[in-house]
Amino acid sequence: MYGKIKENLQQQLQGIKDDGLYKNERVITTPQGIEIETNGQQVLNFCANNYLGLSNHPRLVQAAKDAMDTHGFGVSSVRFICGTQDIHKELEKRISEYFGTEDTILYIAAFDANGGVFEPILTEDDAIISDALNHASIIDGVRLCKAQRYRYKNADMADLEEQLKLAQAQRFRIIVTDGVFSMDGNVAPMDKIAELAEKYDALVMVDECHSAGVVGNTGRGVTEQFNIRGKIDIITGTLGKAFGGGCGGFTTGRKEIIELLRQRSRPYLFSNSMPAAIVGAGIETFKMLESSNELHDKLMDNTQYFVKAMQEAGFDIKPTQSAIVAVMLYDAKLSQTMAAELLNEGIYVIGFYFPVVPKEQARIRVQVSAAHSKEHLDKCIEAFTKVGKKLGVI
Repeated sequence: MYGKIKENLQQQLQGIKDDGLYKNERVITTPQGIEIETNGQQVLNFCANNYLGLSNHPRLVQAAKDAMDTHGFGVSSVRFICGTQDIHKELEKRISEYFGTEDTILYIAAFDANGGVFEPILTEDDAIISDALNHASIIDGVRLCKAQRYRYKNADMADLEEQLKLAQAQRFRIIVTDGVFSMDGNVAPMDKIAELAEKYDALVMVDECHSAGVVGNTGRGVTEQFNIRGKIDIITGTLGKAFGGGCGGFTTGRKEIIELLRQRSRPYLFSNSMPAAIVGAGIETFKMLESSNELHDKLMDNTQYFVKAMQEAGFDIKPTQSAIVAVMLYDAKLSQTMAAELLNEGIYVIGFYFPVVPKEQARIRVQVSAAHSKEHLDKCIEAFTKVGKKLGVI
């Protein structure tokens, strides 16, 4: 019964390998951090979403242990049955305070937050206007909803306005965008998006997964950067990147929207609630960020230093306003070859290529962290320069 399907799958897998698109997973044998071990080799990590360097921070590790001591390991239930603990409510409150919103709902993953937000609040009478480079989780969430779909070119406000004009035929409209686009590192022009939303009577939703903890004067995301805190209707985000790097997602925003999501959002209603260790570490993360802006300031300094040096070395760098630095190579096989050569130089990075990015837009995405020292950055720049010259990139 499986024979013909097996043969078809083998052919597909071989085709992926022949095209140079096969993804091999490197196994890390140490905690996530700046210096890690893979295949017995000590390397510097420049491709984690560990923007604030908190993934193995002693305070978060201890907070996770403490939460398990007081609230156990697993919750064995969804929220509305018997899966809501007092610490869940505390974390939701702290997230709301951090973003300046009215209420917050937790999900086991940010993918679930984006997957569960549209269907409960929109029908076939409504419209979703989505940026062309939005994350796959937003795209899948839109697919689960019966609302009419419109798409505008990445951060193109003229095209967004045209789509909003077309969407006037629908009852309600929502503009959806990433705050920082994960493959390029550019920031959505949220001030202009908010103006168009006001003009054309639309809600606004922003995914802050790669922007929260990173952009804005204190790292509170795009609403802080553009001085529109409290004006965005829905914000989704994750605890799996800047905020400790574990797992867990959230949606925060207007209280009525959050209340309806608690009643109707399927990933929330049918998935176990977040385990105590993740919640405890999450609470500690926001305590740390409320007390000091040191980590965010260090991240910004590191990113500016790295980008300037890489550009001076001759690399083609996408314009970035975040901690994501896209080193453009364009060729998929070259991105893999360069990543492998860099690993030999002690620098852990990954080549990105189709279908993660468009064809002929292959790159190495470097992600800078507050935990990187100047010595770490210099070693990475030196390795890129050496390998780039060897492969004819620069």
